[in-house]
Amino acid sequence: MAEASSLAPARPAVRPAARPARALPPLAALRAFEAAARQGSFRAAAEELAISQSAVSHQIAGLEGGRYRPLSDADVEKIHRAALDVLEQIGLADAIPSCIEACTAAGAILNDAGRLIFPRTLVEDVVAKAARRFPLHGQDPQHDMEPWGKRVYFGTAGAAVNIVDPVTGAYRESTVKDAYDIARIVDCMEHIHFYQRSVVCRDIADPADMDFNTCYASVSGTTKHVGTSWVAPEQCEASLKMLHVVAGGEDKWRARPFVSQSNCFVVPPLKFAYDACLCLETAVRGGMPVLLLSAGQAGATAPAALASALVQETAECLAGLVYVNAIKPGAPAIFGTWCFVSDLRTGAMSGGSPEQALLSAASAQMSRFYDLTGGTASGMSDAKLPDMQAGYEKAYNHALVGNAGANLIYESAGMLASLLGFSMEGLIIDNDVIGAVQRTIKGIDVSDESMSLETIRKVCIEGPGHYLGSDQTLQLMQKEYIYPTVGDRTSPNEWVEQGRPSVVERASRKLESILATHYPSHIPESVDAAIRERLPIRLPRAAMRPAGAL
Repeated sequence: MAEASSLAPARPAVRPAARPARALPPLAALRAFEAAARQGSFRAAAEELAISQSAVSHQIAGLEGGRYRPLSDADVEKIHRAALDVLEQIGLADAIPSCIEACTAAGAILNDAGRLIFPRTLVEDVVAKAARRFPLHGQDPQHDMEPWGKRVYFGTAGAAVNIVDPVTGAYRESTVKDAYDIARIVDCMEHIHFYQRSVVCRDIADPADMDFNTCYASVSGTTKHVGTSWVAPEQCEASLKMLHVVAGGEDKWRARPFVSQSNCFVVPPLKFAYDACLCLETAVRGGMPVLLLSAGQAGATAPAALASALVQETAECLAGLVYVNAIKPGAPAIFGTWCFVSDLRTGAMSGGSPEQALLSAASAQMSRFYDLTGGTASGMSDAKLPDMQAGYEKAYNHALVGNAGANLIYESAGMLASLLGFSMEGLIIDNDVIGAVQRTIKGIDVSDESMSLETIRKVCIEGPGHYLGSDQTLQLMQKEYIYPTVGDRTSPNEWVEQGRPSVVERASRKLESILATHYPSHIPESVDAAIRERLPIRLPRAAMRPAGAL
């Protein structure tokens, strides 16, 4: 099950853009690294930089991956050439009239069978000219992301139809309040960098009303970048007008769009999705970045051979890139190869499988080959609860996909039951998993300073014979080491004295604290009132305040 639709003889490969030299980290990240190292903690660094502690840790996000490469350079070239062959020889069916008009004007061909054919020269030219190095903004600039090159960011996605109670094992239908509450939790999670809507608001029957209410709940619950989707262009337009109000005007929205559209513009294999295409066109013209999401399921809607599945989805996303640029050259688009996997024994999706990890990691390589911002999925456990199975499936998926250098890793926290269930406690546990994986992405600093020969000499010859109190140890406590929020590192005796709490119990306590105290107020009440006058907002204002507040 994919993220819901925004409506419900080979020639040598051409590398479309020159490869830049290895990019330096963003300046903000360098400042944060330096301050954290010098001060010895994120908290002290935050005070010095006059930003929140979570903002310091966020700026130490976007670490460069790319060490893990399931595909060789020759493999990547072969997949690229095969994708061009698919577009030139097979093409896509069911293009809507406006898509045909735009793409044929750009150089595509509508053949006698009604399939839209994309000549390889057209595709290569578009890739060469496509938008690159565009930031994804938060409502608060401290949460802006720079998802290009090998920089890695983790976020949520969906769309689950159930909320999971990890204690009773019960599944209940998700609501608009759940969507808002999840946004509030994400707002507090230092290792989760953006919020793509995670659940379907099952308490809102009309899909159109559901879409702008989902958008409203998301942008109200967090100042991080938000992703969501729509079923009809009219509701996307209504949401854009709402976002203009939140931003303080259309000009300010277009300067810093803080919401992106998740758009399943294709129905695999190789068919356009009518209503999704209309929403895509609305977003592109409205200045909203678009996640071009191809979500074929290997063995079902994509070939069972993993390489061939990757070929199909690369081809579909390349077609989407041509489409976006035919509407508006240089419009921001995320290369969204979400190659899903089937359990071939049953045909059911297997989001936690090792094959899923391989495909998502390979997807990162393909977007980097094109030098495009890439998004893929990881962490979609098949487990029904945030248990041991969920932990190991998420850990190996995130470790491989993150270290492959995927720019935007969706579905990374809270997702269970192959996208059918969402756990808020799991979201908090997964924040720990992601933090640990980010540490592996950062790697080991092998510099003259880190080799520490003088430190070794002082401890062994002049000092106490251990490093516990050395200046270097104190300096590196926060810079080089990471510590879990709900993971347990106490001794067995301490654990017993604390009442033998499980990780779910610790996460539950953290969840209760967040939901009782964290009510974002970045949207002024006067702005919120103006939105409620124009649109039928279903999230009660009382649900957005602490209990007893006026």
